[in-house]
Amino acid sequence: MAFVILDIGTVVWGPMNEELGISFTNLSYSFAANCAGLAVGCFLLVPLSIKIGRRPVYIISTLALFLSAIWMAKTYTVGDNIGNNITSGIFGAISESIVQMTIADLFFVHQRARMNAIYVIMVDIGTFLAPVAAGYCSNSQGWRWINWWTAIFFGVLLLAMIFAYEETKYTVSVRSTASPVRSPQEMKAVLESKDKDAKDLRPTISSTESVDPGTNPFQKKNVRQRFALVTLTPGGSRSFLALIWDFIVLLKFPAVAYTALMWGATLTWFSVILNTLSIYFVAPPYNFSAAGIGLLNLPPFIGGLIAIVPCAYNDYIIIWLAKRNGGVFEPEMRLWLALLGVVVGPAGLCLFGLSLAQGMHWIVPCIGSAFYGAGLSIIGTTSLTYLQDSYAEVIGDALVPVTFVRNALATMVVFALTPWINTMGLYNMFVCATCLAFALYALTVPMLIWGKTWRVQTAAAYARHIERSGNHASIS
Repeated sequence: MAFVILDIGTVVWGPMNEELGISFTNLSYSFAANCAGLAVGCFLLVPLSIKIGRRPVYIISTLALFLSAIWMAKTYTVGDNIGNNITSGIFGAISESIVQMTIADLFFVHQRARMNAIYVIMVDIGTFLAPVAAGYCSNSQGWRWINWWTAIFFGVLLLAMIFAYEETKYTVSVRSTASPVRSPQEMKAVLESKDKDAKDLRPTISSTESVDPGTNPFQKKNVRQRFALVTLTPGGSRSFLALIWDFIVLLKFPAVAYTALMWGATLTWFSVILNTLSIYFVAPPYNFSAAGIGLLNLPPFIGGLIAIVPCAYNDYIIIWLAKRNGGVFEPEMRLWLALLGVVVGPAGLCLFGLSLAQGMHWIVPCIGSAFYGAGLSIIGTTSLTYLQDSYAEVIGDALVPVTFVRNALATMVVFALTPWINTMGLYNMFVCATCLAFALYALTVPMLIWGKTWRVQTAAAYARHIERSGNHASIS
């Protein structure tokens, strides 16, 4: 539902332009404002979820998105349009950060690729299928009703969150021993140890901690605890500014920087596709209605859905690779599948853009967007799971810079898109975009070769971050 409210607006740019007189340039700026809100939102929502739990953040965000949908339905000015897009972006960031924290809360390493695949399917439904329904709704009931229906669904979801969603954050009481931070040599030994069998994927307490004597730290929560409005983290004493600084410096860790660039590239070029089809397909030679613009979201959905199959099987691939590696699992094993996305994603972007620039039959750019949808699912799922495997103890913290970089890149490109096209032309712009996309995706190759070496070199800094954050006391 978060991706519904984030993505259905582009379908009705034509009717909004006709009724309200809002130019397509200002409509593009509202989409950029949405991306900027997403970039900022994680800096607000993740610290809250760490300090007070996932449940209250889900409830607050769902309420805010419910109100934002109502505001969208009552839009009359450019200010309204940009304002509600910023609001939906800020609170819609929950779908790009807290959900991954919840997956890390609940599932083991050998289950996460499948869980992330399910997550990506939900993203694809909200991103690609909802605009199809929105197009038909706009034609039959008017463009405002796509937002009224969104508000109705968010109202139902709000009740579900309040009465059915349990807190997934779980903490145990531990006490530190003499040496809370491992040396680089100790961390290197841990990473290279042949005793960490791929099958030993259970969550454990850090070796620098011990359970309080005479107590059982793994006690099942009662109903009151599971539905508590606030679940504080013991020892979580970092200030808000300290949390933000810790989020920023996480970009020095290789898996964080890599995932940020991969997600940044996928959203950036998808935003370019979304903006150009919303503008150029309503004009000759296509002359699509709102329903037609909505239907253009089906090809990337189909491509992404097909790509989910190999993404889900990545769990079995890493088990096979771990057995061949003497029973040792390395997070970089996830990235072999990403090589497929390195080729498919830029190829789809190129086919979409060049065929659109030459006014080819609409089926040709649709095939291109289908390929791009497949590449988006493959790159997105594998890089996200790689990040969870590499830095599971601080996945919430790590997703903040990832989401910020992702949406900051998309914001800059969307703001620059109109002058970029005016300067180079649509054809040359897509040639340039394809080359940039391939260059970014190709970073997967050095990560496959040197990713483990870089993780070993930053292991001591990672241990210090865990100790400082207090996440060593949680099961994730």
